Amino acid sequence: MDKRRILVFGDSNSWGWTPRPDMELTTRYDAATRWPGVLSAKLGDRFEIVEEALSGRTTDLDDPDIDLPANALRGATMSGARVLPAVLASHLPLDLVIIMLGTNDLKKRFQREPSGVASALVRLAQLVKECEGGVRTVYPSPQVLAIAPPPLGTTFYNPEEWAGAHQKSLAIGAALERAAAGTNLPVFDAGQVITTDGMDGIHLTEQAHRKLGEAVAEKVRTLFGPA
Repeated sequence: MDKRRILVFGDSNSWGWTPRPDMELTTRYDAATRWPGVLSAKLGDRFEIVEEALSGRTTDLDDPDIDLPANALRGATMSGARVLPAVLASHLPLDLVIIMLGTNDLKKRFQREPSGVASALVRLAQLVKECEGGVRTVYPSPQVLAIAPPPLGTTFYNPEEWAGAHQKSLAIGAALERAAAGTNLPVFDAGQVITTDGMDGIHLTEQAHRKLGEAVAEKVRTLFGPA
């Protein structure tokens, strides 16, 4: 029996960034600790999880502070919308794409409101629906699950960059529900099961990864139905 393939498209909290104080260099949680790994373990052998996460990634915003040729990523864009079509084509066939983005949209320089984050998530879901066939293949477009990221903390090592972000983050879940109404897009509010509990106010602890992975597994089961 072919495995059902699920792509997780996200930012540093899907990549597995380990919270650190100040601006210390970090490491990545191991595969079993990251929430996509927990998701994989909970779903079992008939599912395959493909991780596609990048620290700093936004929904659809170019980031002038990161998207620079001199950057270590050599000009790689932080805009999820710019890379998503190619990412999808490279990983087909896919049965489901899980998108959890929006945290980085809340940086002060973007001046983005929760409604804007929610609308951008819905647009990303539309890009997935439009990918049918990828690059000259017969594969249909996968299903999509949009996840509103959990509320941010209240203490940041760089509070100016995240000014106002905590309050905005509290409203993304409800905003996504409204934006997705009438679109048949399944949504999930990570804030219903976790908060951003890392010491930097932005990233998740091991415990939060576990809780999120377990909760998303339950949501995925409702999308696919019984085995």
